[in-house]
Amino acid sequence: MRIMKAIRVKLWQDFVNYKKPTSFQLKETYPLPPFSTVIGMVHALAGFESYHEMDISVQGKYFSKVNDLYTRYEFKSGMSFEKGRHQIDVNGLGVGRGIATAELLVDVELLLHILPEKEEDFEVILDAFSRPKEYPSLGRREDIATIIEAKEVDVDVKTLSKQAGLPENYGAYVPVESETDVKRTELYGLEQVGTRYRLPKNYVLENFGTAKKPKIFRRWNKKDVFYMSEFRGMRKRDFWVDSDGDLVFFV
Repeated sequence: MRIMKAIRVKLWQDFVNYKKPTSFQLKETYPLPPFSTVIGMVHALAGFESYHEMDISVQGKYFSKVNDLYTRYEFKSGMSFEKGRHQIDVNGLGVGRGIATAELLVDVELLLHILPEKEEDFEVILDAFSRPKEYPSLGRREDIATIIEAKEVDVDVKTLSKQAGLPENYGAYVPVESETDVKRTELYGLEQVGTRYRLPKNYVLENFGTAKKPKIFRRWNKKDVFYMSEFRGMRKRDFWVDSDGDLVFFV
């Protein structure tokens, strides 16, 4: 298999929430950003106005978790303002205001590998991380990311001559190829299996209405992965490895 060029990016964030879409009262967070979140950041920094195909590898660590309060607004389309029910009157429409809780990761360090499908996108993305035109954010808009490193690396499939793992305290999203992998004690020669997630990567717009009354929804392409930490890759197994010697798990 030929050696491929990829963009290696290391980021740091102080407080961040990578929101799970099914959490409401407590805005829970994933341990690492979903692929769609990373791809969205890449598109925003590179100035892409349409979807550009790419594969992503996501690894990282965080120090701890905390809960934070935030102001939450609730409203229903067309509901009139009622003084005893709503806190805000918006031109006769009622809006409720209260507090809710968000789960935040503290002191997050991320290692990302980006593999664009089109060769012409490579330099555009690398330049966008090397010289960002605005502050990068990952997660919520206010979750600012500090770029520690952005560089080109070679990625190749190598047979491990000895056991290898992630950097200390790191975790990674490792793709699940089939249902049989779940039942095994090993996955791709890794010593353990972690928490399984079904994470969004990209989407297409579909019309579930009619031509005259369109109802456009996003149909997400989701990937089955394990979130794994403190594992070891077994010797004599094949892995994607970058030119700095780090394991890579493209999705």
